[in-house]
Formats: sequence, structure tokens, C-alpha cells
Amino acid sequence: MARSVSIKPGNPDDLLNSNVFDPKSFSRVYLSRDCAERTTVKADALLLGVDGGGTRCRARLCAPSGAKLGEAIAGPANIRFGLEDSLTSVLQATRECLRQAGLSTRDLPKITACLALAGASEPIDLADAQRQKHPFGRTTVTSDAHAACVGAHRGHDGGVIVVGTGTIGWAELAGRHYRVGGWGLPISDEGSGAWLGCEALRRVLWAHDGRVAWTALLSALFAQFQCDAHAIVRWTWNASPRDFGALAPLVVEHAKRADPAAVELMRLAAGHIDALAARLIARGAHRLALVGGLAPHISQWISRNTQTHLVPPAGDALDGAVRLARAAAKSVAA
Repeated sequence: MARSVSIKPGNPDDLLNSNVFDPKSFSRVYLSRDCAERTTVKADALLLGVDGGGTRCRARLCAPSGAKLGEAIAGPANIRFGLEDSLTSVLQATRECLRQAGLSTRDLPKITACLALAGASEPIDLADAQRQKHPFGRTTVTSDAHAACVGAHRGHDGGVIVVGTGTIGWAELAGRHYRVGGWGLPISDEGSGAWLGCEALRRVLWAHDGRVAWTALLSALFAQFQCDAHAIVRWTWNASPRDFGALAPLVVEHAKRADPAAVELMRLAAGHIDALAARLIARGAHRLALVGGLAPHISQWISRNTQTHLVPPAGDALDGAVRLARAAAKSVAA
């Protein structure tokens, strides 16, 4: 039987009081449909799923029946770039969910929460987040990629390639997970929105140097920095992946107009997505879902071989987080 680590919650308004639930402590069996026949969630329980990404944090509060009670959006929640700020975003979104449901912070101890956060794929960052005292009755922390995979395949085997501010390949196969990429900028996340923005600015500087020809995309980006190459360099010193990712829509739009630089970047990005897919397929993930904010825009550029393995996602990371929260609640009930 799975065991949980529980700490008696105190004042729900105090962020330092909560239970902590170890996501490794419950078996994958709790994600299956059979679980409903063996265990149930308490009638007054609340389930909270959180999808914390590099651009925004989404939260959904549900009743045990699965009925949505509230859903909200807050700021970014990538714990690699600040655990405190990320958890602040989580709590802002949670409070709004409670407000929509006609509840208050006094109901926090009733919540079993799954916080699926960007950056939680790194062991040290994950451990830091798990050590925090959360205000919920029970809390499990996992990566947004894990939740995206669970949501995309409804808890069954399969893989996902998350293409958003960052990129990562993830698969859940026979109770084990497999990760490809997603190590973060500047060393990884090829093909992501942040990567597109960074590479686009690189080409602006190339054009300024006379190494490549100017295009409409490069000129538009240069104009955003008052046509000052030094301003671009200064901006990059403190730019976050979210900042770089904010430039990606401009690349996407210009690619639709056959801008040479934009088309090159979209093809290069798609090649990186194909590489992630190839590795997941080699691992045995023959059903892949392409998810994330950039996914609809990159799909037409990926290879035919990758496309033959793509299936529509049954849900997203938020659906997966709610499913994992339900699994955690059932494991305790069992």
C-alpha cells in the first residue's frame, strides 16, 4: 500500500502550514480507471490542479465528481527562476478559484493539490519545492511535462513533446518515465518559443554585421530596439526565457508570409522537435501528442515520419494535474 507523508495543517492563511505528499509514494495504479472501484475521494474533498509554466500559471479547482468549481490564471511559475515567485503565482490562482467557488482560504485544508511546475524536472529544484510548507491539505509536486503527458493520454502509456516557452520530450511507459531535452536556456530547449526569439535576435545582429541579408522579420525586430545593436545586447543580459518567447509570435507571423529568415527558423525549430520525437519513439512511445502554446504553429513544419506518430491530446497539463491530484487523494483514502 502506498504511504504518504503528512504534516498536520495549521492556519490555512499561513503559507508555512500544510501537508506534503510525495509523488513517488503512490503507485501508478491510482491513475487507472479501476481505482474508482476500490477507493473514493471524501465527499467534502477538493481537488486542485496547477499547470505552472514559464509564461503563466493556470489552476483548476474541482469537486470529487470532477465538476469544475473554479479556474484562474496568474503569473509565471517556473521554479527554476524563483521558487517564491512561482508559489506566489500558484496561490494567487488558487485564491481566485476559491472565490469563484464561493469558498475561502479556510477551505484550503480540504484540498489535495497537484502542482505541475516548469523546472520541477530538475531534482534539486523539485526537492526544494517539495520541502516547502504548502497551505493545502496534501500537496504533490511534479513537472509540467509529466502532467502534460498524463493529461494527453488520460493516464495511459504515451509520450508528449511540449513546445511552449521551452521544449521537452516526455513519455510514460509501463510505469516508468523517460525525458528528452528540456534542460533550459541557454544550453537547451531548442525549438521552443524562447529559442526562436533568441535565434531571431541572433540573425538581427548578423544582418547588422552584413553577414546575412535583411528581411521583413529582422527589420521589424531591429526596430523594436530602436535599430540599436547595443540595445539588443544589453536587453539580453537580463532577459528571461519568457522575454525571449514573447518574440516568437513575430517569427510565426512572418513565416506565414514566407519571410526567408522566419521560414528558416521554423524549419530549424521543427528539426529539433523531430529529434525529440525520434528519441521518444525509439524508447517505445509510438503515440505522441504535440502540446504547448507553440504546438499548433510548429505542427505543419515537422517531418512526415513524426506526424505519423502524432495523436490528438485527450487533455492538457491542467487536466493531467487534476488527474494526479485525484490519484493522490485516492491513494490516501486507500
